[in-house]
Amino acid sequence: MVFTTRLSFGNALCTCWLLAFLFLFYWQRQQQQKSVDDVAAAGDTVHHYSTLVSNSSHAVVKFDKPYKAAAAAPPPLEIDNASSNPSSTVLVVAARPAPPRVSATTIIRTTTTTTTTTLHRRHVFDLSEFGAVGDGKTVNTEAFEAAVAAVKAVEDDGGGKIVVGPGLWLTAPFNVTSHMTLFLCQHASIVGVQAESLWPVISALPSYGRGRELPGPRYGSLIHGQYLEDFVITGENGSIDGQGAWWWRQHKLNKLKYTRGHLIELLWSSNIEISNVTLRNSPFWTVHPYDCTNVTIRGVTILAPLHSPNTDGIDPDSCRNVLVENCYISVGDDAVAIKSGWNQYGIKYARPCVNITIRNVFAHSLVSAGISIGSEMSGGVEDVVVDRVHIWGSRRGVRIKTSTGRGGYVKNISYTNLTLHNVKMGIVIKTDYGDHPDSGFDPQAFPQVANISFHGVFGSKVMYPVVMAGSQEVFITGIEIRNMNVSTTNMKKNAFQCSYLQGKVVGHVFPSPCKELVRQIKVTRQTTHIVTQ
Repeated sequence: MVFTTRLSFGNALCTCWLLAFLFLFYWQRQQQQKSVDDVAAAGDTVHHYSTLVSNSSHAVVKFDKPYKAAAAAPPPLEIDNASSNPSSTVLVVAARPAPPRVSATTIIRTTTTTTTTTLHRRHVFDLSEFGAVGDGKTVNTEAFEAAVAAVKAVEDDGGGKIVVGPGLWLTAPFNVTSHMTLFLCQHASIVGVQAESLWPVISALPSYGRGRELPGPRYGSLIHGQYLEDFVITGENGSIDGQGAWWWRQHKLNKLKYTRGHLIELLWSSNIEISNVTLRNSPFWTVHPYDCTNVTIRGVTILAPLHSPNTDGIDPDSCRNVLVENCYISVGDDAVAIKSGWNQYGIKYARPCVNITIRNVFAHSLVSAGISIGSEMSGGVEDVVVDRVHIWGSRRGVRIKTSTGRGGYVKNISYTNLTLHNVKMGIVIKTDYGDHPDSGFDPQAFPQVANISFHGVFGSKVMYPVVMAGSQEVFITGIEIRNMNVSTTNMKKNAFQCSYLQGKVVGHVFPSPCKELVRQIKVTRQTTHIVTQ
């Protein structure tokens, strides 16, 4: 009888605690929603950041917590107008005058990078009002151009939003303008035509000197913009499909005259946002912001077949203040690749990629890496934070790649909370990644690789957890690995493969690190005691 009474009392106590917990949870959610409503009532723009959940071959995007935009970004740099020849199929992209070189001492590192884009526009235009037909057969290039022209006409009055409704909206490449939002409704898809003659040919970028694949100019992107201020692509998870299969076949058969075009390329622009859309089947790199300031890419799904050639996901190139977060990327090359120009052309252009944050990203690349830096890094790459990234089913996890002739530098790079699963090589730094644009490169232009930290690396089924290969000419310095636990596919004596580098390991690091890394085992106020492996 006593036992039964105690059991009943225990059950009642547990029930009370459960009810109290449910009440507290409900009250917190109500307060959270009230705060969002208050912000909206005050007239501020309220965004939401998403949690990505892997579901076989696609991602399910669930919106949960409110996120309020930070203070306004600094004004854009002054730029020159691009020159073009309207009577020719070749668009001449003018190089912009070099701004003052950014010193490492003048950079203020921020943990959050946001844009000052406006999601709510004063003027709204429906694409169908311009004669567009979303039947997947009608080519709607003129309708897109007319809608963009309508936005340009009101850019001094807050700009405008182009709404793309449900349907398949076939189009050739088109240019976008400033103070514009391209809004893709649910079940809306912008689809690129596969007629090569409808894709314009544009000049090579000044920091590359030629097309990335072939000498000379290159094909333009499906969505192209330059010298933009305040441009947004967003929606209700509508999609942009480059129909890249035709381009991939032609590339493999060596039948293309020029380097393939990107899906989205934005040049010399500021305050850019791409959010809540799906990007598919790019002919070449998917998103290529070039020499841009204040770029946010959030809640974006990027998909391409795992063996599609060079279909990088997101490639910030000579950019400043970039935030990539809450994205799902499964492509045929690097999911994210940070760049800054190619050999002597990148050295001359001298625009580093600075202040880049990549967080909460799911990455899948069967033939390449989840997160890469380089190999085109001749203008320099610094102040990069990669946090809470999950990489699976990939050839490499995170990679830095460069070579003699690149020049430039990769420094002050922080990787935290990395998760690797079923990856051949986990952490890779290679200094012999070849290919040069032409014979004019300087063989004495040695890149600098320094101050690279890895804090919290966890994984399973990784064949080679760490591969870091410097050289006599390119000695890697300032490596720090702190708290690492990665299981390998089979236990090897030398799970770490290291050469020509200097650094240390701190805390629990498994598998056992290479002898080039010094283990810091005890820290006191007066001194640090170290032993060599």
